[in-house]
Amino acid sequence: MIEISLGKMVLLALIALIVLGPEKLPGAARTAGALLRRVRSGWDNVRAEVERELEIEEIKRTARDAAARAEAVQNELKETLQKAHEPFAAAAAMIKSEPSVEATATTVAHEPPPNVQAELPLDEPSAIPAAPRESPHGGA
Repeated sequence: MIEISLGKMVLLALIALIVLGPEKLPGAARTAGALLRRVRSGWDNVRAEVERELEIEEIKRTARDAAARAEAVQNELKETLQKAHEPFAAAAAMIKSEPSVEATATTVAHEPPPNVQAELPLDEPSAIPAAPRESPHGGA
């Protein structure tokens, strides 16, 4: 605003006293004071409104930045989940393309293993070879 020093104020008061006279000076001073209060009040209101608008713009900018970061994180999460699901999808596709697991398991269960020569009867004690016994005292 306008800066008025004490010297300038005294000079204005003397000029007003000379121009207006001692009778009209108090009414003019009240009118000038009321006008100055209105101007200051209006200026303060405008300044407060501008500050509020700036704060609102700052809040909006912060909200836009936060939304952009959240969207970036969401996209990154989607990509990570997609990368994690790819091996499972490939395994599922492989399982679907192979013959059924139950049919393979049934075939394997009914066929004897190829390296077994002959089964020994378990009811004959001589058929099971005896394992060599070790002495508990460390000797043979």
